[in-house]
Amino acid sequence: MECVCYETLEQLPASADLLFSAAAKHSVFFSRPWLEILETTALSPDQSLQLVCVVDGGDVLAILPLMHSERMGYAALTHLYSSLYTVLLKEENQVEILACLARGLKNLPVPLLRMGPLAEDDQKIERLQTALEMFEYRCYRHFRFFNWVYRPAGQSFDDYLASRPSRVRNTIARKQRKLKREQDCYIRLFRDQELGQGLADYHAVYRSSWKAHEQFPQVVNRMAHRLAAEDWLRLAVLYINDTPAAAQFWIVAHGKASIFRLAHDEAWRRYSPGSILISYLMQQVIDIDRVDEIDFLTGNDAYKQDWMSERRARWALYCAQTSNPKESITRFWHRFKRLGQPG
Repeated sequence: MECVCYETLEQLPASADLLFSAAAKHSVFFSRPWLEILETTALSPDQSLQLVCVVDGGDVLAILPLMHSERMGYAALTHLYSSLYTVLLKEENQVEILACLARGLKNLPVPLLRMGPLAEDDQKIERLQTALEMFEYRCYRHFRFFNWVYRPAGQSFDDYLASRPSRVRNTIARKQRKLKREQDCYIRLFRDQELGQGLADYHAVYRSSWKAHEQFPQVVNRMAHRLAAEDWLRLAVLYINDTPAAAQFWIVAHGKASIFRLAHDEAWRRYSPGSILISYLMQQVIDIDRVDEIDFLTGNDAYKQDWMSERRARWALYCAQTSNPKESITRFWHRFKRLGQPG
């Protein structure tokens, strides 16, 4: 068993696909398609991909996807649009595997390491932290954001909607009637066919929204095409008088629906087009895709609580190598802050 660092996904042994397949069932953000998207879009010119792995013969037992730069050091391979991160790890012999990984990180060397966002109950990360501390790393956890989810548990969409606050149900019903009475309207769901048109309309809506512009339009486009190739994309656009008025980018994979990007044209705000489109896609993922979980990803916005039922915390883990056990966590925290905000 040894720790090996690869610089591209293509360099990974074929056995790595077993880890990716298992991890994807927990989150799309752990899947190989997602990491392929990040490999081609998330790295700045001064950053390199570092896939720190534990291998035994031809078997890949663990993968810690990192990015590195001289200025920022080592950090989780993530993007602004990443909502979860973990170490990909074989189920058996985890303590031994993670000890090998921690030893490899120390010897690489990785003096500073930032990982996140992390689930608060991620036992693999907890075991990795324990292993790092055994190899003279000091670790500090820091709150990142809240995450809202809903679990249909076999409900139909009608059952789900009946469980929502009455003001939400009444608003959707009233606005839908008003919109249909006063305007011509329809919704299109783009999964792979005519995706170019769907993305063009998505960006048109975004430019007309209060958000003003999509910060990473090319990243969104690449994500859409790559996810569509896996049939994981659900891109819906609400048209009013043949003009795109609201657009939403959802991801559906392995029984989980992730609400990724939302936007609506302020000119049509009186019809609450965003709420109408959320309702449409909720029906899609509950009644047709039959998902087990719906995830609003990042943020504690009040409107997300209207649609979801459970709030979780996401964290970051900062680790710094030291041979001085008396050195305080506070000193390391200040060093991390000087490097900038965590990825």
